[in-house]
Amino acid sequence: MNTIRLSLVTLGLALAGCSFAARSPDMYRDDTRAVLDTKNEQIKGCYDELLKTNKDAQGKVTVKFTVEKDTGAFTNVSADPAGTTAPPELTNCVTTALTGLVLSPGDKSEGQATFEYDFTTGAPAGAEPVPPPAG
Repeated sequence: MNTIRLSLVTLGLALAGCSFAARSPDMYRDDTRAVLDTKNEQIKGCYDELLKTNKDAQGKVTVKFTVEKDTGAFTNVSADPAGTTAPPELTNCVTTALTGLVLSPGDKSEGQATFEYDFTTGAPAGAEPVPPPAG
């Protein structure tokens, strides 16, 4: 079975002129992940397509993006080369799938997010958060 695991690496909130956020950091992370989860089938399709020509393909795609305050639009979706080990065609397919997503309703705070997709054959399915590095 081919599976994809989505891991939360970091989700930082930049409070832009507000004394509070409408969502707590945990709620912001969970709501953002829920939006990303709407693309799981499309992203699995990216991996399945690659496996047709490369049966041993695997790796990680680390994506970074901004969740715009008020609108909730995901902008500046890009792969982080330092955390990406998957083939370029898989990396491009993942970032394309995430382009245009929107967190609805928007939030009073802008979010800077980094999520990781781990592509392996035979791994257990599911999304697991990865804590941000200490320090």
